[in-house]
Amino acid sequence: MTHEKQGKPAEDFISLFETIGFPEAYRITYLAGSIAGPAYDAIKSDFGIIRAEFVLLACLAHFDEMKAQDIADISRRPRNTVSRAVHRMVAEGYIERSPDAEDGRQALLRITPAGRALQDKAAQYLKTRQDRVLAALSADDRKAFSDILLKLAVNATKLDDE
Repeated sequence: MTHEKQGKPAEDFISLFETIGFPEAYRITYLAGSIAGPAYDAIKSDFGIIRAEFVLLACLAHFDEMKAQDIADISRRPRNTVSRAVHRMVAEGYIERSPDAEDGRQALLRITPAGRALQDKAAQYLKTRQDRVLAALSADDRKAFSDILLKLAVNATKLDDE
């Protein structure tokens, strides 16, 4: 199926959005893909980092230090994906790794100034794309939407992965 700018009317999308058996999940997935896909493609093109590497930097930009396992949990990214990102970002000088005194099998990760600068630049791509997708909302609608998304995300943290 093509999208509207290639000739398909919005009605085709609306029909699918309204009649599919899991409408909210489909809409959320569609919106997330509309934001993340183009933004991560541009981040990879302009900065040479992939989604998992950006997610790693974003997590470390918000917490002083974390273990790779914590990043996998908070980002819902597979552990092996996070591990590969850690190895590459350490090699590139974007993060530092030090032994965890409490658990010798784990390492503590911290973002470097270079990593923070890269994360700040790359984050603008996601923010810009997010703002473009959400431009159809008034300020009040956007606040309500954000509040609902937060409520749903918090609830999702309480669910067991099945």
